[in-house]
Amino acid sequence: MILYNLALAVAALAGLPILLLLVLCSEKRRRTVLERLGLRGLPPGRGKSGIDRRRIWVHALSVGEAASAVPLVRRLREHFPGHDIFFSASTRTGFLTARRLLKDAVRALFFFPYDLPFSVARVVRRVSPDIMVIIETDLWPNFLADLNRRAVPVFLVNARLSRRSYTGYRRLSFFTRKVFLKLTRIGAPSAEDGRRWAGLGVPADRILVTGNIKFDQPISGISDDMGQRMRRSLAVAPGRRILVAGSTHDGEETHLADAFLRLREACPGLCLVAAPRDPARAAEVRRIFLSAGIAAQTLTAVEHGADTPFDALVVDRIGLLSTLYPLGDAAFVGGSLVDRGGHNPLEPAAAAVPVFFGPHMSDFREIAALLMEAGGALEVPDGRRLAETLKALLDDPARRAAMGRAALDTVIRNRGAVDRTVDLIAEALPS
Repeated sequence: MILYNLALAVAALAGLPILLLLVLCSEKRRRTVLERLGLRGLPPGRGKSGIDRRRIWVHALSVGEAASAVPLVRRLREHFPGHDIFFSASTRTGFLTARRLLKDAVRALFFFPYDLPFSVARVVRRVSPDIMVIIETDLWPNFLADLNRRAVPVFLVNARLSRRSYTGYRRLSFFTRKVFLKLTRIGAPSAEDGRRWAGLGVPADRILVTGNIKFDQPISGISDDMGQRMRRSLAVAPGRRILVAGSTHDGEETHLADAFLRLREACPGLCLVAAPRDPARAAEVRRIFLSAGIAAQTLTAVEHGADTPFDALVVDRIGLLSTLYPLGDAAFVGGSLVDRGGHNPLEPAAAAVPVFFGPHMSDFREIAALLMEAGGALEVPDGRRLAETLKALLDDPARRAAMGRAALDTVIRNRGAVDRTVDLIAEALPS
């Protein structure tokens, strides 16, 4: 830890001008830097009398982890009724997602501290958790060391470990092994993840394959009446076919524009609903579609009365995908035509919508494979192939329905990880 903190100090001093510039030039960082330093927005401390309910601290890195935490948090509340739940996120979008989905289920929401000794000590002392639950792999040495000194059991759950991360950790095993040994238990989503954690020096008796909690998300079907109301709110006429493209990244919208232009003649009235991963890119995405010759509008403009006809609707805020996917005749999951690791394909699958994604799904490799094996998803390399496969699907309602059913069945068959994760936590605690 001494060498780690020395390296942090040297990096901070050497990079201070750049760090200050990044904070000043980035609105997201400006809004969170004081909270993450532990200087503002701290959660409530324990009562002065010392009489207080026990505390479970759940941490999620960003949007995907925060969304997947919802059923886990609710199950923890049921299993540990004498505990309050405290919830943190590292990114602003993750925090906003948690606030939207969990504000009534947790006692406090706050930003996770930077892994600086004074920031970590200040926030951990304030929360004073009895149990720590980290979703996926947002692991920080100072943070884990502080919890370890306080004898707080730490559970790493839904702990997927990509081949790339595994290789990187192996190269630094002289350091990372000591960090991982501070974990009380690891809940791995797959047997392969479990083998990789064991290969990093984690004792086998601390690892349990629990399955992926993302399968336990609420099934997001909607009634026909609700679907029509939502279409009206989006200004999408009844009968128009809809392709929902969720969590897209820079470089993917040009592929989508290419696919849409190829489809437009074969599928008159098709509407593309695109939700960039970063809503701040909405204006840029709209310009990409306009420059390709596609009439496009942002959701905010439509809600404020813009009546210009459009073929592409750009969603410029977070938190709507779970309600948009059920409207789709098909769904494309972003971060996959460019090398960003992909995003969660279970959201459209849970809505019984056929799923498409590109070849870069390393963050969801097992889930993508399950969906494709079941016939609920297809992988495409580019916009041209996306257009070809979509055209065939849109021309075949029976096949489209079968793909949607297969996607939903895959979700249903693999549920149960939340209960297994909570059991893992409960069994490891002292009675």
